[in-house]
Amino acid sequence: MSLKDKLVSSFIAFENHVDIDSKIHDIRSEAIKTFETEGFPTKKDEAWKYTSLNSVLKHDYSVFPKQENALEYNDIKKYFIHDIDTYKIVFIDGKYSSHLSETTHDGLDVCLMSAALSKPKYQLVIDNYFNKIATKDGLSSLNTAFSKEGAYIHIPKNKVVAKPIQILHFSTGNESTLLLQPRNLIVVEENAHVQIIERHQSVTDNPVLTNSVTEIAANKRAIVDYYKIQNDNKNASLIDSTFVDQKRESHVSVHTFSFGGKLTRNNLNFYQNGEHMDSTLNGVTIIGDKQHVDHNTLVHHIEPNCESHQDYKGIFNDSSTGVFNGKVIVNKEAQKTNAFQSNNNILLSDKSTINSKPQLEIFADDVKCSHGCTIGQLDESALFYMKSRGIPEKEAKGLLMYAFSNNVLKSVKIPELKQRITKIIATKLGVNIGFDL
Repeated sequence: MSLKDKLVSSFIAFENHVDIDSKIHDIRSEAIKTFETEGFPTKKDEAWKYTSLNSVLKHDYSVFPKQENALEYNDIKKYFIHDIDTYKIVFIDGKYSSHLSETTHDGLDVCLMSAALSKPKYQLVIDNYFNKIATKDGLSSLNTAFSKEGAYIHIPKNKVVAKPIQILHFSTGNESTLLLQPRNLIVVEENAHVQIIERHQSVTDNPVLTNSVTEIAANKRAIVDYYKIQNDNKNASLIDSTFVDQKRESHVSVHTFSFGGKLTRNNLNFYQNGEHMDSTLNGVTIIGDKQHVDHNTLVHHIEPNCESHQDYKGIFNDSSTGVFNGKVIVNKEAQKTNAFQSNNNILLSDKSTINSKPQLEIFADDVKCSHGCTIGQLDESALFYMKSRGIPEKEAKGLLMYAFSNNVLKSVKIPELKQRITKIIATKLGVNIGFDL
């Protein structure tokens, strides 16, 4: 039986454990029909031209973990950011871990999607925001069909959240292979501000596939800073789809740091439904071996007087492969748009590959839009200069590559997170960056 057939047949068993009389039942039922029709994407699909899922889909994944698998704090403490006080929402093999989490009742609605989807007190927000901006492609529909657990975060009007929120998904490896499908809904009301850090992490080398969907609604003058740390084990694959709906004068930034995992696909879609707003999409990718990272972005400028900024840096070694497919659409009504897109890459090996495809579709005439892409190797003259000043070649290369990615790091607004990412970058580059940030 193929994985697709297994998932379609498993949906019946899944329904037996959820409320089939709820409105969500109809959404799930429609979604599984879409997945049954669309299936998994292939390289015949233009958006997946350079990314094949064949090596990932060959496993016979466990869809429902057979037992409750617990992890102790000492098993995973290195993955937490200890230097800063945060709220924590922790999931183990797709199930909420209350003893590892630290949530709040400080005027925030931070709970589980399972509760939000089933309890009447959350019904209005669910009706207004759940599955409203997520695309109806095969993978997103598959997640919607099995949507049950994940983080539900509702920030009320005029609320500045006192500390960042960490969303952490761990897989124990107690299953030989495991498919996880977390679903997050984040609603930030007018004038509210929140910082969120998300991570998916395996603690063994057993194959795991995560098909994650996150919907973010940023209402009028809301500020959302979202950070994704992707540094998983060599047999873990992640398909991460994030959809952002922005209203007037809101500011949303999403930083994606991709360092680990077997295959990583990031689908990041911004929809600007209002004037005078700003969207920031930044990313750093540093991979080697046979790793594969694919960034697929969309910024849709729908109304006038808005800005978007994309800056993606990639460093590829060994036989690794990178993909960047960035699209900016400017509607006819979206005059006075400023849209900038940049994708710069360094290939450290003759066997490494990058496929870059920046795109602009502009239907307005009074705009400032630009895109650019560079692919090359380290600057030999700069490397020679540093070596002539007594810096060993390994450290010189590391410093040049750190400087290459530093523009993205500068825009990280949480100093402790910036330090953590810098340490990861130093480890990936094999150097000791001996200066303060």
